[in-house]
Order: sequence, then structure tokens, then C-alpha cells
Amino acid sequence: MPLVRHDTIVPVTPDIDAWDAWSPRQVAARLAGIDLPWCVAAGWALDLFRGGQTRPHGDLEFTVPAARWPDVAARFGELDFWVPCDGVVHPATERTLREEHQTWAWEPSVGRWRFDVFREPHEGDVWICRRDPRIRMPFADLVEHDADGIPYLAPEIALLFKAKARRDKDEADFAGVLPLLDTRRRAWLDDALALVHPDHPWRAALSRPSR
Repeated sequence: MPLVRHDTIVPVTPDIDAWDAWSPRQVAARLAGIDLPWCVAAGWALDLFRGGQTRPHGDLEFTVPAARWPDVAARFGELDFWVPCDGVVHPATERTLREEHQTWAWEPSVGRWRFDVFREPHEGDVWICRRDPRIRMPFADLVEHDADGIPYLAPEIALLFKAKARRDKDEADFAGVLPLLDTRRRAWLDDALALVHPDHPWRAALSRPSR
């Protein structure tokens, strides 16, 4: 990642090998006391739900309500924020933040990517799924907490977003988490997949009774 002025409008090809993500605990410490419903997302969320790390994680993603992004960014004054799109990253400006939902955090003093923030659509305190706006939920139901109080995205919602790519790690995450999902979680995920990916093969597994 070259040293580029943060206010430049020129997109940059990111150095993917420069990812050295912070842990959920590090991010939670930096956001301690903030009055908004943020939570760890993606693979780390599923590991927090499972009670321990089950595989390596190349990055760390967490979600925040889109309108509250400035409050979150203010907690990380030493970082630069970039918006990824089509293989390049753009400086976080009013336009790029409006057009894309991801935000990569770059620590220029050490030349490392630290985390990725998903700025989630919402109406007030109600989260709106960016894959299908018919899927909605109060943030209070979206966020759960592990034994140490670290907030994470409910596993059924994390799996909904993983369902699109179906990479090896996504399939492994689904197989590992499925036995831990109760009837309510399975039903929610199946209903959401029916809207977003109606022919998804995970639906057959979800229809089997949980133990």
C-alpha cells in the first residue's frame, strides 16, 4: 500500500498481504462505552457464538448503523479509512461512503490493514438487510454477546451473508455452526434464504430437525 494523501481522489490497488487484523477484543476495547449497536460480523461472529476460535481469520469485520459511522471513525484517529470497490480502494469521502458499504481501516504508521467496517442500512433502530430490504430486525435482536461481553452478529444472520459466496470457509462455517442452531434460528435463516437465495442447498440441511 503506497503512502497516498488521504484526501486524494485517485483509487489505489490494495496490498492484500498487508492485512494484520486486530482481534475482536482489541476492537471492543476501543469502542468501549460507545452508545450504538455495533457487533463483530462474518467468520469471527460465528466463532464468538461457538465460544472459541475454530480457524484462522485473515481479517476482522464489524457492523455499525450507517448513520453512526462518524462516531465510530472518531474512535480511531490514528487510522485512515478506505472504501473498497472492484479490486481497488478509494479514500473514504462523502461520495464513496454513500456508494459502497465497506470501509477498510489502514494504519499508516505500520503499513497494515486492521479491520473492515460494514455500514449497515437502517431506519432508526431497525436494521435493513442490504441483500433484501424485506428482511428487517431491531438492532437489539441483531446483536448478541459472548461470555466476555464482546458483541457479535447473530449466527443466522452471519450465515445469510456467507450463503452468497459459498467459499470453502463458508461451507465449513455452516457445517460447524448448524448443529448449534435451534429451531428458531434455523427457521429464520431458511425464511431469509427463501427470499435471497431460494435454491440454496443449505435450505435442505436447515429443514432437518435440530438436536
